[in-house]
Amino acid sequence: MKRARVGLAALLGAGLVLCGKSTAVHADDITLGDVLTDAGLYFSAPLRWDASDWLFLGASVAATEAAHSVDGRVRAHFAPAGTAGLTGADTNSIRDFLPAASMIVGTWLVSEVTDDSFAKTEAYTMVEAAGLSTLTGEALRFAAGRARPDETTDANDWREGGNSFPSVHATAAFAVGAVFAESGSDDYRWFRRIVGYGMASATAYLRVRGNQHWLSDTVAGAALGIASGRFITHRRLKRAHLLNLSLAPGPDGGLMFTASAYLN
Repeated sequence: MKRARVGLAALLGAGLVLCGKSTAVHADDITLGDVLTDAGLYFSAPLRWDASDWLFLGASVAATEAAHSVDGRVRAHFAPAGTAGLTGADTNSIRDFLPAASMIVGTWLVSEVTDDSFAKTEAYTMVEAAGLSTLTGEALRFAAGRARPDETTDANDWREGGNSFPSVHATAAFAVGAVFAESGSDDYRWFRRIVGYGMASATAYLRVRGNQHWLSDTVAGAALGIASGRFITHRRLKRAHLLNLSLAPGPDGGLMFTASAYLN
């Protein structure tokens, strides 16, 4: 019965258009209204899910259940035996937020140094994705009430007032990493994915190794973060207006001015 709550909590929690920027003028000014609209669409998204969305949810629930089946063994591998591992203290919380925070700050600094409006929008999108996914993660943690592995040796201590499931560190890291991985030009797509998802995976590993979370906490957080990051990135790209201007030789020896805009 308790194991079924993992699937229920994950169920409750859970394609981009990529454009080059060499000739584009970015006109996506982020406003509070945009953020509120995104939030409304984000929290009501399950009402509009298609087959691929439900497939992603199913895969996420299955992966979380699989991780839950080995939670005890993974904890035994990393945590001290007996009561020595029951410290009940998360001394690495700030440290484990630093990789995602560094990616946001680094992207913003690049935008400032290079005067790149695309990078600045990317940094803002990371913040929005991290914020919305963290809110969802906190709501799920309250509902699940799972005790952390530094509080109990029983991986099935649900509804005990704990805040273990899902890992908010993993959720935010994968939200930020997904935005980084799926933004920008296809020319560097694999590099971006390695860096973005690699940073997030390292964060999840630190949480498990430090005995702050069960493995299934981080798997569920990863699914929520990836879904959130991709959703917000897609929203930002849909709202963006990319105006491409070009000059080309025209008839009769003149010049022809053309403009094209991406509006969807």
